[in-house]
Amino acid sequence: MAGRSSISLRGLRTFCVAARHESFRNAADALFITASAVSHQIKSLEQELGEQLFDRNARDLRLTKTGRSLYEETWPLIEQLDAVVASYKKDRTRRSIRMSVQPFFGSEYFVPRLSEFTAEHPDIDIEVGTSDETADTHPSDADLSIRLFRSPPAGVQSDLLMPLRLVAAGSPDFRSGLVVRGKRITSEFPRIVHETHPTAWERWSRAGGISLPEGGKVTRLDSMIAVVRACERGIGAALVPVPIADLWFKYGSIVRLFEEELVEEVSYYLISRAQDADDPAIALLRHWILDNFTETG
Repeated sequence: MAGRSSISLRGLRTFCVAARHESFRNAADALFITASAVSHQIKSLEQELGEQLFDRNARDLRLTKTGRSLYEETWPLIEQLDAVVASYKKDRTRRSIRMSVQPFFGSEYFVPRLSEFTAEHPDIDIEVGTSDETADTHPSDADLSIRLFRSPPAGVQSDLLMPLRLVAAGSPDFRSGLVVRGKRITSEFPRIVHETHPTAWERWSRAGGISLPEGGKVTRLDSMIAVVRACERGIGAALVPVPIADLWFKYGSIVRLFEEELVEEVSYYLISRAQDADDPAIALLRHWILDNFTETG
């Protein structure tokens, strides 16, 4: 029927798994995504329906009356759909691809869209690892990886996806208390610093011509997800990567404080082994990544 909106099947599945576990974190483990991705998908579903599905004020995660009814009607349909799809896979040869992605890129940008690829290619299983232990090399046990490099390593197939771009962000309450005169910040401006980019705020200030107040509280954290969560909670302003953090901006968890961006001297590259160039499954995933994650312009 014309004009009827389409509810996200992925959102419904995520909601049902969260309802079964009564926990966003346990649902995230079951779905191989992050708890924040579960929360974002359910919040989006609630907005589409115009109904609250979980009582977040309760000590434990509880379904609302509407949420309970939706779960009881929807979960049998999800199971039935899985059974139908499985019946078409019985005689097919499956292929598994190992993918290594840096943690924040993986959890907030890559994994939330991976269902698009798996829906198109149900015979290919994707194993995604988000360890940062081999950040400056292509992991030997991975078929494909997405890493930050100043220049890609030799001896591998490399494709430039996008430069690392950082923007100043804060919670909505933080922005409401921000005072800027001319290009000088005159209000208190506690800063959150990612230990991998210890001088980023100073370089952002010089690049944008915006004067930071002297002194002030500095919170240092060792992961980007911790940086963004601290920013969300109003601990201070943070430099976060775009478009990697777009989901956080979309749902209003954090907001941009300034338009100025810092373009770092590192970029995200897609890396694969030269000997895998003729592998059909790897080629399919590689071209899908290039089509969906390459920044143009």
